[in-house]
Amino acid sequence: MQDKQLVHFLHIGKTGGSAIKLALTQTTNNSHYTFRYRPHQIILRDVPEGEKVVFFLRDPISRFISGFYSRLRQGKPKYFAPWSDLEKVAFEYFHTPKQLAQALSSDDAGQKAKAEEAMNNIQHINQSYWRWFDNEVYLRRRQTDIFFIGRQEHLNKDFEMLKTKLDVTDGIDLPDNDVEAHRNPANLDKALDPVAIENLQQWYKKDYLFIKICKEIVKSQGITSSLATPP
Repeated sequence: MQDKQLVHFLHIGKTGGSAIKLALTQTTNNSHYTFRYRPHQIILRDVPEGEKVVFFLRDPISRFISGFYSRLRQGKPKYFAPWSDLEKVAFEYFHTPKQLAQALSSDDAGQKAKAEEAMNNIQHINQSYWRWFDNEVYLRRRQTDIFFIGRQEHLNKDFEMLKTKLDVTDGIDLPDNDVEAHRNPANLDKALDPVAIENLQQWYKKDYLFIKICKEIVKSQGITSSLATPP
């Protein structure tokens, strides 16, 4: 680390972090920065002020779908994280993201309550972006420590931008298969109807605010990223 700046990667679940970790841990060809990958439980407050952070974001509805199916299969095949007792109850009742999202506005009080419990108990989908950043005041106070913010929707493009900013010059690439990248299979039922979408937009409204603030920070700090451009 002598004469190198430390850059921490905060791993927000279901935003492409596993793929980025696999790629960047393959390189040592970096003359200016030391890149430190941090596990899910590490938050911004764990990083000393003045040290840089990188993280990726994803549309909350897309992240919800990915998180639902990741936990439905208990992280397999790359990992195996058994259901908690409360997750087991949720997945015995809800079998698709659409079914769960629709139930959030059900006229049946019991079904609505089960949906809210599932949203609060299934790992990943119960973790707001603010879990890693506390609140707006703290996030804006640390904005000069933000080295890069990328978007999972443009993972390859933003990964190349991050490599350039990290001064990584060798030809590493993101993994191109679902298992190594810890991606859901492409053939899953990811369809949502307007009711489900509206329910999720309401549920994750604080996360949409977080993304809006991050876009402002990227622009104010002059960070080159797809987050600085319209979707």
